[in-house]
Amino acid sequence: MQVQANGISMHYTMDGPADAPVVVLGHSLSANLAMWDGQMQALAQYRVLRYDTRGHGATDAPTADYTLELLADDLFGLLDSLGLDQVHFVGLSMGGMIGQIAAVIDQSRFLSLSLCDTTSVVPEALHSTWRERIETVRADGVESLVTSTIDRWFSTHYQAQAGIEVDKIRAMIRSTPVEGYCGCCHAIMGLNITDQLPAITVPTLLIVGEDDPGTPVAAHQVINQQIAGSELVVIPDALHLSNVEQRDAFNTALCGFLARCA
Repeated sequence: MQVQANGISMHYTMDGPADAPVVVLGHSLSANLAMWDGQMQALAQYRVLRYDTRGHGATDAPTADYTLELLADDLFGLLDSLGLDQVHFVGLSMGGMIGQIAAVIDQSRFLSLSLCDTTSVVPEALHSTWRERIETVRADGVESLVTSTIDRWFSTHYQAQAGIEVDKIRAMIRSTPVEGYCGCCHAIMGLNITDQLPAITVPTLLIVGEDDPGTPVAAHQVINQQIAGSELVVIPDALHLSNVEQRDAFNTALCGFLARCA
């Protein structure tokens, strides 16, 4: 389904009982809402809202340098357009960054936060890496980043034994619009919110793959220290997309947390 929000057309799906608590799922860079397919059965008792972030999937991809504040405004605009007041928010990687920014802006919209395989700061020293990715994609298209992205997201063991799932993720990467990818890379480079996190007081869960190379366990320990009462779950044998590589462990951690919040 499509809805106009914050000046763009946004693509979303809604599943589950109409009167159940709403759980919103925000995906990573170079993915789309189908990244959460492995969570849908586990979340069947909830009203689950999945959406394609600006620049991804079937949501508009304006040519611009995005900011995380803009992406948070997209989220608020989506919630407003659908008449949703308070939700449980689950975000992975870029989705987790958007969740942090949105909570600092207006945490009254959230019943809880689940921040997964993410970070609260992108150091200046890493900005050149992001600029290189932008330049590569502009020159050679998103196909040029498929192999390196998959290697950051999944272990070689998982790639070998779960070919169908990995191919599905490869297709998501390939389908990402160049302008959307570049716009969101620019947004990610601006992330520097660690010092503002103590303002967050809603129940917060942190989930991270033990072997995540890009947003490691240490980054989540920092967030854990900054958000009082937050919970940290480290999932063994998982890299960046822990919700896919270790679906059952991820679902157990997430559903247990949501049940405690209820």
